[in-house]
Amino acid sequence: MRRYVLRRLLLMIPTFLGITLLTFVVAQLAPGDPFQLDLEVAGPNQAVIEQQRTSQGLDAPLPLQFGRWLWRVVRFDFGRSFIDQRDVTEKVGEAAPRTALIAGLALLFGFGLAVPLGVLLATRARRWWARALSVLLIAAWSVPTFWVAVILLMLFAGPRYFDWFPVQGLADGGFVLPVICLTWPTLVVATRQVRSAMEDALAQDYVKAARARGIPEGRVIWRHALRNSLLPVVTMLGLHLPHLVGGSVVIERIFGIPGMGLLAFDAIGTRDYPTVMGVATVIAIVTMLSMLLVDLAYGVIDPRIRLERT
Repeated sequence: MRRYVLRRLLLMIPTFLGITLLTFVVAQLAPGDPFQLDLEVAGPNQAVIEQQRTSQGLDAPLPLQFGRWLWRVVRFDFGRSFIDQRDVTEKVGEAAPRTALIAGLALLFGFGLAVPLGVLLATRARRWWARALSVLLIAAWSVPTFWVAVILLMLFAGPRYFDWFPVQGLADGGFVLPVICLTWPTLVVATRQVRSAMEDALAQDYVKAARARGIPEGRVIWRHALRNSLLPVVTMLGLHLPHLVGGSVVIERIFGIPGMGLLAFDAIGTRDYPTVMGVATVIAIVTMLSMLLVDLAYGVIDPRIRLERT
């Protein structure tokens, strides 16, 4: 197992280089200029803008710029923002806990509710309410997250109906509505995944054999069937965490949460390359670590996989 983990960690290096290189190239080739606002202020004095570009190293060839940035990252230095000259590591460090809070709670509630709900739908599939709930989940999946956010703001964050939560920020319970918005799609997709995996597991011979031996139905479902249906659920769990972190852009924008999503949104709009690269790097690391944890969880759930890796 140690060899496997070491091998996976080594494979992260070229993956990280590929992700960051692609992000760097796309950011550099995007239209616009980080010093366009200065150009409007300076008027025809293009020399001032060129001097700023030179001071930031933007006049160097792209491979050299990427190499310089990569060397700074090795030393845990993302550079300074073009906009406010603040250290990017400091800005990301301030924003990351806020995004981690709402994403972590959404993941906890989404999968925490999806597992029992999916099991219930799989074991009571012929009941009318189970079929109705399945249809409701499909309908809920088609509802855009930003639309849910707007409806929640209208109902629970304004004087018109229930003024329970603030419109902007995380103070005074402001994280509740964003967490609901992010939990919504997570719960829907995870419930359908758990239900499908459980239905397949309940049709297997080992479940039929367990029932034939007189094992209580609850034990058959929760100990035998559920355990063997967790692999696709764990895969989805590992993939969904970075999705929540990256997908929080719209939610943080709507609710005014100064997290990584809003930081990335503003940085892209102002062509703040160091900040864009800093956020992209953190998301890439979270994604790779999530996939590593998923692979390790496979070995815990299924001993056969653990034996293959030793």
